[in-house]
Amino acid sequence: MTLRRRTTSIVALVSHRVPLILFILCGIAGAAERADTIGGLSEIPGAGLHAEGAQIYECQPGSAGKLEWQAREPVATLMDGDNSVGRHYAALHWASVDPRTLVWEHKDGSSVKAKIVASAPGQTADDLPWLTLQVVTQLADGVLYGATNVQRINTRGGMAGGACNRPGAFRSVPYSADYVFQYGE
Repeated sequence: MTLRRRTTSIVALVSHRVPLILFILCGIAGAAERADTIGGLSEIPGAGLHAEGAQIYECQPGSAGKLEWQAREPVATLMDGDNSVGRHYAALHWASVDPRTLVWEHKDGSSVKAKIVASAPGQTADDLPWLTLQVVTQLADGVLYGATNVQRINTRGGMAGGACNRPGAFRSVPYSADYVFQYGE
């Protein structure tokens, strides 16, 4: 992608997402503090996509040996307004799920893989944390190409609760979030 084309696509992305960007920048009570905690504010905001899906948990022994729900992977549809434009999930590593590395795929063929670098609590105990993830791999030219960071903000739901009594049991918890793909200066 040439610099001119990339600049044009960033301008197009930003101009079509002004309401989302204004909402993100203005936020809700406590949002500024969470955004400061997860960083990434020096990056240029680009694509903003909404996600609807589920966070999958697996019942496993925790650090103290007691069974607890541990995050396994997200499974979500990425939305631009009312249109489904992609999917979001955890990366595979040697045929097992790596919950620390997440993937976003856009229908235009572009995709990014990123690792968690910062976290802040969600608005309530039932909400997934807000995250900043650093892009480690990107594929194909398109909307997601050139992203250096991804922020997960405005989370609703997704945290597992209740008893975890059977090792290997799974639990699916619905969630929604906004993902902002940021570009370096």
